[in-house]
Amino acid sequence: MPDIRHIVFDIGKVLLHYDPELPFSRLIPDAEERRRFFETVCTGAWNVEQDRGRSWQDAEALLIAEHPAHEDNIRNFRRHWHEMVPHAYDDSVALMEGLIEAGYDVTMLTNFASDTFYEARERFPFLKKPRGVTVSGDIRLIKPDLAIYRHHADAFGLEPAATVFIDDSPHNVEGARKAGWQAVHFTDAATLAADLGRLGVTV
Repeated sequence: MPDIRHIVFDIGKVLLHYDPELPFSRLIPDAEERRRFFETVCTGAWNVEQDRGRSWQDAEALLIAEHPAHEDNIRNFRRHWHEMVPHAYDDSVALMEGLIEAGYDVTMLTNFASDTFYEARERFPFLKKPRGVTVSGDIRLIKPDLAIYRHHADAFGLEPAATVFIDDSPHNVEGARKAGWQAVHFTDAATLAADLGRLGVTV
């Protein structure tokens, strides 16, 4: 097995905190009403289509037609998105920056709507430090589709067997393995450092 040369980071819940509850705990104070809103209106399945490239304008129009009584909170999802991403995980960021400084080829592969990613990159300049990024909303492919891993490898000249992928989603980790990559399920920075060490990757 080749030595690891390429390290690919997911972003949300690996480098950046993400939680839609943060603004909506204020916008919809009742916990049961908020739960129903996320389960029946602004669902995960609805949101992931923005990661796949659907515009917020189209996404909002679709839901408003189905749930007109919730129009304001449907628009609030994008309007208050910045509150859902309040901070980075400093220990994960330090680990990524250490890997770059140690000479590893670091890139990022993320399920992210295009506009919110570029907003995040301005708010969190460390996102500009890796060699590059594949944003799902830009190419209209999402993890764990095999095609997005192949696209990333081709775009950045990665040798799959010499690549390790880091993601908080077990499904996305399994997708990377199916693409011939090595992969690590992220839980926290200390565990990640230990997992990388077992693969021979040290800072």
